[in-house]
Formats: sequence, structure tokens, C-alpha cells
Amino acid sequence: MSVHPDVGRPAGELWNRNFRLFFLARTVALLGDGMIPVALTAGLLGAGRPHSSVGYALAAWMAPLALFVLFGGVLADRFTPRRMMIIADVLRLIGASVLAVSFAAGNPPLWAVYALSSVAGVGAALFQPGVASTVPRVALDVQRGNAVLRVSEALMTMAGPAFAGLLVGLANAGAVYVANASTFAVSAVCLFLLRLAPNRSDETPRGTMTAELVDGWREFKARSWLWGVIAIWTVYGFTVMGPMLPLTAVEVTEAHGSGAYGVIMAVNGAGSVVGGLLALRLRPRRPLAAGAVALTGVCLNMVVLGLGMPVPALAAGQFVAGAAFAFWLVMWSTTVQTHVPPESLNRLHAYDVAGSLLMVAAGRALAGPAADAVGAPEVLLAGAVINALVVGVLLVVRPIRRLERIG
Repeated sequence: MSVHPDVGRPAGELWNRNFRLFFLARTVALLGDGMIPVALTAGLLGAGRPHSSVGYALAAWMAPLALFVLFGGVLADRFTPRRMMIIADVLRLIGASVLAVSFAAGNPPLWAVYALSSVAGVGAALFQPGVASTVPRVALDVQRGNAVLRVSEALMTMAGPAFAGLLVGLANAGAVYVANASTFAVSAVCLFLLRLAPNRSDETPRGTMTAELVDGWREFKARSWLWGVIAIWTVYGFTVMGPMLPLTAVEVTEAHGSGAYGVIMAVNGAGSVVGGLLALRLRPRRPLAAGAVALTGVCLNMVVLGLGMPVPALAAGQFVAGAAFAFWLVMWSTTVQTHVPPESLNRLHAYDVAGSLLMVAAGRALAGPAADAVGAPEVLLAGAVINALVVGVLLVVRPIRRLERIG
């Protein structure tokens, strides 16, 4: 088993200079990401475009992220994660700036909106793989670092749309994209100011792009706990996580109104904050097993949704699901970052991101047809059963259940 070079170092203050800069970079970038759906919706519908154009624009953002994130992992290993993340922020800054001018000027052509959304997706694909390997280099306590970042992500997930809605009300969609571009500028500056200690992975000789992808695949297959979790997660993403969001939106909005939907999603964010705070305190000896047990909380959410229970019960389910999922993500991220060697971490994290995105996207796309065929409550209750089975499989598979924490 490979051990990360940061493991075993003396415990120190989490909020060192590098972590503060990285935390600020991630926080403002996540705030910017949360603005994008509101900006696209307000800008396109305000210009008289059809509702379908919003979905196409969001797909134009997500598809390049899923398709190119594997190459982003290879490039991060080849040219260092910090350098690729700065390039990604500059790329997204340019795209958001052009969209800001376009929406401020009036009615941009759809092809331009789709193309610039794709640029943002490519930027995200270049950025995301480097996050995994940067956390252990800026945080002496990797789990605490991940937990703090998870809390920040939950807060920004709530704050981004709210801030974007305020800007749309006060000005227009162009103003949202100005703010969005500013977040990428701040992120790029913070990453530029990082002063990271030399890492042996930065000097590792590299082969061709194809050879790097093949080597990453070998490293991926060599860790049964890693590919085991990701294989299980493809089923989970397709059958549980993918359908849950669109069906929640439809079922809650139709039964209780859009205001109730907004409230319970805010409660979900609050649950995510609590899950992150729990991960700050709890240090299970077997983190993947503990995270799997936490995922049983998602079952509760699927059941209350499937049974069409009142809003207080729906809010409770969302709170528990948010906390459970956040706790799992911290356990998973920390395990990957401490068990995978730095020279392979970006590529292996990219495999994880690509698989998750593709299967969750497929689950979201097919949720509607499945609900039309058998009924939304049936799909949600089936998801609860599958969730329980997935937890059982995670706990039965020996390499996953028995994997112990490092550090």
C-alpha cells in the first residue's frame, strides 16, 4: 500500500497561509459556479429564448467536463496541478467576461452561449483533477481540510444562486456574469500566490498522453478498494443520485409549490454543513465503512419523498441526506488522497469524477421517462431499496470495509 508523503508529519495549524489561500480560491470559485444556472436561466428566458435552451446550455457546460476531465488529470500530473488550475481559471474568466458583455449588450446568439458554456466546462475539466492532490499539500490534517472545504461548498451552494438572483433583480444576467468572472480572477490570484513545497511527483518523468492514460488505468485497477467503490458508485449515481434531484424538484413543486422546494433544498444545504462539521470531529478507524453506514440516511430521504409526506418530513429527510452525503464525501476524499501516491492522484481522481458525472447525468436524463412509465413514487422507493443494497455491498466487500485510515 502506498503512503502519501504528507502522512506522518507532525500535526499543525490547519489555517496556514497556503490553506487560507486555497480555501479562499475554492470558496469564491464555488460561489461563481452556483451563479451559472441562475445566470443562464435569467439571461436566456429574459431574451425570449425557449425553456429548452437553458437545458442545452447547462448540458454544453457539463458535457465537456465529463469528456475532458480524464485529460485534465493527465495534464495536472504532467504540468503540476497548480499550473493547470490557474490556466483553467483564466480560461473561465475569459468565457464569463465575454458572456457578461454579450448579455449586457442584449440578446446573444444561442450558438455563442453554448460555445462559451463549453469553454467553462473545459475549464472545469482542467481544474477539478488538481483539487484532490492540492489538499494534502496545503493541509497538514487532510481530513480536517476536506471537512472545512465541504462545509464551504455547502454554504456556497446555497449562497451562489441567492446572490445571483439578487443581482438579476437589481441589474441583469450580464451583472451575474461579471460577478462570476470576478470569482475566477480571485481564484487564479490566490492559486498563483501559493508557495508549495517541492513534491517528487512534480519531477516524475512522463510519457505520451496515451501512455499516461494507460498508466493511470493500471494504477486504478491495482487498487481493489478504489475501483470497487467507483464501480458500486456508478450504479448508485445512475439509480439513486441521478433521479433524486429532478424527481424531488417535480414532486415537491407540484405538491407544495416552488417556495417549499426552495426551503427544503436550503435545509439540504444546512444538512451538508452539519455533515462536514461531523467529519471535522469524528475520525473513524475505517473511514469507508463509516461513510457507507452514513449513506443509510439517504434512504430516509427517498422514502419520505416516495410516500409524498408533508413538508416538515420532507425537510427532515433532506437534512439527513445532506449530512449523510457530506460525511461520506469527506471520508472518501480523505481516503483517496492519503492512500494513492501523489504521482498518480490527479489521474485517478479524474477517473472518479468522469464516472460519477456520466452516470449521474444519465440518471437525471432518464428519471423523467422512468417516472412517466412506472410513476415517480415508485422510482423513488426503488431508489431507497437500491441505496440500502449499495450500503450493504460496500460493507460486505472486504477491501472496502477493512481499509483503515492513514494519519
